[in-house]
Amino acid sequence: MATGKINVSVENIFPLIKKFLYSDHEIFLRELISNATDATLKLKHLSRLGETTVEYGKPVIEVKVDKENKTLHVIDQGIGMTMEEVEKYINEVAFSGAEEFLEKYKDSAKDSGIIGHFGLGFYSAFMVADKVEIKTKSIQEDSKPAHWICEGTTEFTLTEGDKEQHGTEIILHINDDEKEFLEDHRIEQLLSKYNKFMPVPIKFGTKEETLPLPEDAEKDAKPETETVDNIINNPEPAWTKQPTDLEDKDYKEFYRELYPMQFEDPLFHIHLNVDYPFNLTGILYFPRMGQDMNVQKDKIQLYQNQVYVTDNVEGIVPEFLTMLRGVIDSPDIPLNVSRSYLQADGAVKKISSYITRKVADKLKSLFSNNREDFEKKWNDIKLVIEYGMLTEDKFFEKAEKFALYPTTDGKFYTFEELENEIKEKQTDKDGNLVILYASNKDEQHSYIEAAKDKGYTVLLLDSPIVSHLLQKMETSKEKISFVRVDSDHVNNLIKKDEEEISKLSDEEKEQLKTDLGKVIPSEKYSIQLEAMDSNSSPLIITQPEFMRRMKEMQQTGGGGMFGMGNMPEMYNLVVNTNHELIGTILNTKTEKKQQRLIKQALDLARLSQNLLKGEELTAFIKRSFEMVK
Repeated sequence: MATGKINVSVENIFPLIKKFLYSDHEIFLRELISNATDATLKLKHLSRLGETTVEYGKPVIEVKVDKENKTLHVIDQGIGMTMEEVEKYINEVAFSGAEEFLEKYKDSAKDSGIIGHFGLGFYSAFMVADKVEIKTKSIQEDSKPAHWICEGTTEFTLTEGDKEQHGTEIILHINDDEKEFLEDHRIEQLLSKYNKFMPVPIKFGTKEETLPLPEDAEKDAKPETETVDNIINNPEPAWTKQPTDLEDKDYKEFYRELYPMQFEDPLFHIHLNVDYPFNLTGILYFPRMGQDMNVQKDKIQLYQNQVYVTDNVEGIVPEFLTMLRGVIDSPDIPLNVSRSYLQADGAVKKISSYITRKVADKLKSLFSNNREDFEKKWNDIKLVIEYGMLTEDKFFEKAEKFALYPTTDGKFYTFEELENEIKEKQTDKDGNLVILYASNKDEQHSYIEAAKDKGYTVLLLDSPIVSHLLQKMETSKEKISFVRVDSDHVNNLIKKDEEEISKLSDEEKEQLKTDLGKVIPSEKYSIQLEAMDSNSSPLIITQPEFMRRMKEMQQTGGGGMFGMGNMPEMYNLVVNTNHELIGTILNTKTEKKQQRLIKQALDLARLSQNLLKGEELTAFIKRSFEMVK
């Protein structure tokens, strides 16, 4: 029998472990199963090299709950430890046996899947246990089993054990504050969360499985059942396989495995697989996004050698791609001891750039191979692409080849195609290309039709970040501007050399302004008299492009300038001096009748902009009925 003190430099290491090592106590089970996985994969590796006579076989890691004795057991059939190795690996906190193993076999163990973290991971057991035992037996010939016991202090005992089979059993004597970890449903929940895709089968109890009926069974025959191991994980998830070995249905089935509560199929997937200059595998899925920019309930999951780490992948995945779903697995992502928080370094930046490039290449391929299908999916994926163009310059450059600009007529153009389509009619007198767009086909219908009557093409850009994106487009390209169709009357949207001649004299214009000013509130509307086609609307309400865009950018975050997001709504009221109704208003001698006509015309203009509501809408409807009596 040997006794001694664990070799730590801090006497109160256990209180530190219990309180501060991990932010969440449940992480202990992940750490212990990671260690058991390492031990099992080491045996597999040595068997493959012929450095052990022990057969690998079909090992499992077993987790057992003993409620009567208040213990939780994690049992593996791996490489095991000698008494000397227990002294070395367990009693020197943070010394990692897996790291030493990898160093020794670094050339041949490159793809072994060994995680490489024992040390403090094992001591996470003391967050939930007053006492921890290790029963272990090495695969080394003639080695004796070892039995290590520690009760949460720096004291331990190490004696010869009675374990007959190679492998290790960790026994946790759960303390009274952590009794939840003696409940089957809680353990199964943790195994499903952290170990769902571990590379070694994990057994937790048994289950009944129905046997298929033989072909000659009678009609009323009842199928028999058998008791089988309850294996809670999938050791060979789709991302660990080669894309050539998977079909579309396999990717969809894996999506269901990742997100059991998702009932819609993803639009498409991107399989990541790179081994230089870093190791990374994974599968990303594009869900149907629509206009929703809210944080997804089902996020991308980060794994390290098939061990679940977190679903907070910011820093690894570019921000615009955090709206996707799927899995990323990389042993090269630096993690702290809890594997929960990323540290910014060169490897992470390279991984982020790779993922951005891979996604862009996939989108370009989908666009080139089946443009018609890509166009059908555009509304479901555009938010991700537009957000990427806004936030990632490299993605912006690549997106030139596949980002689409839909029109109100349902056509789709790339930017280059759009330029060629509209440059003849939509270049202003200063040589600037003016791109007209609408954000709502129904609310801006009259403005859209007016623009189309002049032969203009009107885009439909309705995502919540469109104002930010247009701002970037205008600063990234020369001599282009985006103008919403309701930001001015149609003649002023694209300034040409020709001008309409007003039917009103200067004196009549001044009188008209005076008459309108008696009814129209100056704090809300700036009156502008314009000579337009007599068939154009008599009154048009517009909001200047710059002002409106800044307010929209403020509302979607970080774009408002000079407090514009908080300014009261101000509009331009464009008066068509060539319209017959304006002439009638000017020539109406009865002030009451004149003001009634002005109110009615103003309310019609407001109605076209969805600005007439509540009491004012009721008054308008009443006035309209009275006028048609």
